[in-house]
Amino acid sequence: MADFPLAGLKVLDFSRVVAGPYATRMLSDLGAEVLKVEPPEGDVTRKLAKRDSGVSGNYLQLNIGKKNICVDLKAEGARDLIHKLAAQADIVVENFRPGVMDKFGIGWADLSKVNPRLVMLSISGYGQNSPERGRAAYAPVLHAESGIIARQAEMSGGKPTDMQFAMADSYSSLHGIIAILSALRTLDQTGEGQYIDLAMVNVLHSADDYAHFALDDIWPKAPETLVWEAPEKRQILITGDMKWLWIMFSTKDGLQDPTPKSADIPTKVRLRNEAMETHILSYDSFDALTAALDRLNLAWGEVFPFGPGIYEQPSVKANGVVVDVTDDDGNARRTVQSPYRFSKSKSGIDADAKTAKRGEHNVAALRDWLDMGDEEISALAESKALIS
Repeated sequence: MADFPLAGLKVLDFSRVVAGPYATRMLSDLGAEVLKVEPPEGDVTRKLAKRDSGVSGNYLQLNIGKKNICVDLKAEGARDLIHKLAAQADIVVENFRPGVMDKFGIGWADLSKVNPRLVMLSISGYGQNSPERGRAAYAPVLHAESGIIARQAEMSGGKPTDMQFAMADSYSSLHGIIAILSALRTLDQTGEGQYIDLAMVNVLHSADDYAHFALDDIWPKAPETLVWEAPEKRQILITGDMKWLWIMFSTKDGLQDPTPKSADIPTKVRLRNEAMETHILSYDSFDALTAALDRLNLAWGEVFPFGPGIYEQPSVKANGVVVDVTDDDGNARRTVQSPYRFSKSKSGIDADAKTAKRGEHNVAALRDWLDMGDEEISALAESKALIS
């Protein structure tokens, strides 16, 4: 088997929380060497839903496999240190508010001078040059302003509430990877690096498969996705329009129509829905129900409670979705594996992977990247630019 696809690439990672760290975690899983530059106060996700010992599962999942140095960007010598690291890097990723990197003298205008081949990705809420560039933009804010929260509430009949998934952050990381790889392709052709301005608001609208409804000012009436009570006190989701489910159950599964000929439409819909509910619960077992759904070619999924059990499903286990690793305190932990499966290349992390302590690679990384000696490293530590 060949090596990792991105082996040999060096990534300088200033990002924190989700938008950015997920991108650099995937770059690391694909073989790039990622050096996370963490501030003295640490990435806030280190303590998010933290266990008694070791980093939080969130930080572990997004940062495992990366090397780590701790730099106070306000300290004397920090700017020059970042310039030296950027000169050796292939990629820089950051998700500060627009203008923050420039304030420290390490923005694109500065770093591209020390390394014209550099590819730099900046992820922000509204873009580097938008009128709202200075606004704080966490994922829920973008979910609200993109219409996703209101749409979900209206279609479900519930109150507006954010989804339990940082979609804006995760999608921005994934589109960031696409942009980085595209820029690297251009670099191969032209020898010139470039800057990528990625706004989360753009990402959400680009990825939204309901966007055409809003653009055409047509309220979406999507195929219904329904959850039903099932045998053995389980729940099942069956996709498809209600009319189609009725047709399949009534024409191919023996369900009789309970509606009188004189029934109006609302009555007919209600009675048929009730009949389908009864029909689904009439099977002797959950397996008998799913066998019938398979025979009818209806797509279904069991509604699993959120928790460790979701990782015990056959395909999840067979695909190696979860991997055993070690956290920064040496604890045995589990986290999610890279999804990439190549026919000739490697990807992902193994049991030797671990999360680094803040500043764990201060000395080793500077020696490796910059061939820096002990005296120079000590001077950076004394100036508090480098924090242990």
